Amino acid sequence: MTTSTPDTAEQPPAPQVWPTLRAHDACALIRFLVDAFGFEETVVYGDGDLVEHAQLSWPEGGGIMLGSVREEQEPGTGPTPPGAFSAYVVTADPDAVHARAKAAGAEITADLHVTDYGSRDFAARDPEGNRWYFGTYRGEPR
Repeated sequence: MTTSTPDTAEQPPAPQVWPTLRAHDACALIRFLVDAFGFEETVVYGDGDLVEHAQLSWPEGGGIMLGSVREEQEPGTGPTPPGAFSAYVVTADPDAVHARAKAAGAEITADLHVTDYGSRDFAARDPEGNRWYFGTYRGEPR
């Protein structure tokens, strides 16, 4: 027989998957992701224009990690190179995120729409060329 406490039975597990990417101008990308999409700057380690490691949290759960491109890094190793990253970000209010993104000058690549599986989505590209999808689809229950 398995028992669980009320806290663990009702709370989803803490995020343990952290998408990672690199940026040519990580400082500017961080500002953009905070201003345009609403990510929250949790921590940034670095010196000057070099970002060794940054964590941006999504207010509704989870987040991403990013850093500056490392010239000494061999191709094909490490996080996704600039412009090659994409992520789907769950939000309860895609209309508000869309309005914020447009107001901040984000390139909207797909306007708000309802998908064939019932999610309200839109897509945008950041200044580094990465693709971001925002919508209400939370995945299928486990």
